[in-house]
Amino acid sequence: MFSNISSVASLMLNSKREERRASGRFPIQQEVLYTLLDGKSRSEIGAGRTVDMSSGGILFTTVGALHPGKRLEISVNWPARLDGTCRLKLVAQGRVVRSEPDRAAIAIEHYEFKTQGAKTFRASAGSDEVMRA
Repeated sequence: MFSNISSVASLMLNSKREERRASGRFPIQQEVLYTLLDGKSRSEIGAGRTVDMSSGGILFTTVGALHPGKRLEISVNWPARLDGTCRLKLVAQGRVVRSEPDRAAIAIEHYEFKTQGAKTFRASAGSDEVMRA
């Protein structure tokens, strides 16, 4: 009897977890640069790759664990181009809502798309490289 109750409870909890997300996630893997925001100062720059994205959040790889609640700015090379020619990057600000030793998720509070012209960045741990198109 208890195994059936726990199975039903498990199914109910799993469906509630699925319903919490207001928007679907997309498996977009792009290079990212992220910066911790502390008031008006910026510190601890890191690099990684997106794992997946939605309109409300971004899951990405990190060089180390980030503390939940911390504010970040994250720049993502966007896969599509403006008018088919101009490179774009997504610049989003948000709070870390989940963190593991090698990845973190942020809830997006604000975002904008910026043009990159002929330059784009290549994210690599420990260095900021600029790559010409």
